[in-house]
Amino acid sequence: MGDPRLNSLHLDSSRREHYRQAREALLASRGNETVFAEKKRQEDSSIGNTFIQHKPGSPAPSLEFWLLDREFIYPLKVGLNTMGRSGDNDVVVEDLYVSRRHAAILVHHDNSFVLHDTASKNGTYLNGARIPGPTPLKPGDEIRICNRQFVFLTHTSPPGAAHSPTRTIAG
Repeated sequence: MGDPRLNSLHLDSSRREHYRQAREALLASRGNETVFAEKKRQEDSSIGNTFIQHKPGSPAPSLEFWLLDREFIYPLKVGLNTMGRSGDNDVVVEDLYVSRRHAAILVHHDNSFVLHDTASKNGTYLNGARIPGPTPLKPGDEIRICNRQFVFLTHTSPPGAAHSPTRTIAG
């Protein structure tokens, strides 16, 4: 399996196979270079599954890529970044309608980004549309998981990507 955050023991047998297929597709899509970068980062990094209090107008200058909601900044790292209700996810989403292992953001070694739904019951949405499978992310994209909304940002994000007048971050 490779990553204990992606276990499927919590699922009933009817959903377990669908989840396992999504998990295997996610892990296989990492590629050797991303797996190597992920292992190197694990040895070198102090970033764990944590969040930073969000103060409007103050970007996260020491981060390369992150998610932003109304209250927090969630640092992302090269490799696998899991999202869901379970406390061992990289981005913990406290909402009873969110699956324990709801989605994942894969940050590749070349700074390309892919959003994966991991067979969640309620789906994962990107810019208002439910994703049918792995979907590329770009800076400024809005990710919605049930009633929680996040904006994906990087140091290369267009100015005002998270603070556009037409965009409200709901948390």
